[in-house]
Amino acid sequence: MPHRFSYGTIEKYRDHDKILPDIFGLRYQVYVNEWGFETPDDHPKGFEYDEFDDFSVHIYARSNDDSPIIGTVRMILNSPLGFPIERYFDIKELPASIDRDKISEISRLAVSKEFRRREIDLKIFGAKQSDARQIPHYIDSGRDFRRHCEHELVRGLYITLYRDSKLRGLTHWYAVMAKGLFVILKRWKISFEQIGPAKDYHGIRAPYLVKIEDFERSLEKGNPALYCEASSGLMH
Repeated sequence: MPHRFSYGTIEKYRDHDKILPDIFGLRYQVYVNEWGFETPDDHPKGFEYDEFDDFSVHIYARSNDDSPIIGTVRMILNSPLGFPIERYFDIKELPASIDRDKISEISRLAVSKEFRRREIDLKIFGAKQSDARQIPHYIDSGRDFRRHCEHELVRGLYITLYRDSKLRGLTHWYAVMAKGLFVILKRWKISFEQIGPAKDYHGIRAPYLVKIEDFERSLEKGNPALYCEASSGLMH
């Protein structure tokens, strides 16, 4: 029987000071301690965050309503800072018809190592196994449970992100991701278009863009059960 996780969204740090430190702490564990994509010197308090977090919607998951944060992803909204993808990647110019206030950038996907498998880590982060620092060698007896939980967690985070995007009237998503994550999402019929060359940025990653309407059509046709789950309760 599927495990039912609890999901939520927050936007402003001053209103949710009890939640965001847990999110930043999980990101520190994954991006600093486990993979070394960020350095401890840049995050001396044990929290991984940057200037874009003040302009982001933070999506999080718990194993129940009172548990610690076990998964997170953020959705960066347009601001005077622009988007990280435009700062760090050589990307195609956006069509003039796209309203920048209706774009968000998806980033900082992180899942607790208690709910991950090593082979999926390598796909999501686009790194070599030797790059991992503190990720345990999981025992085979937990693989089926871990695989199920991991996919449900990532899927649930993206569903929550999609619903929040619809409520905000967003039309497009930017994303920077490893090819492995792109393949996983494509398998679920969530297809992004690569809009620039890959480079070494927290591992080898490439810039992507997707129109949310195109994502909806693709998902409805190719994975109707997931589309029904994602769109449940939304007005179309």
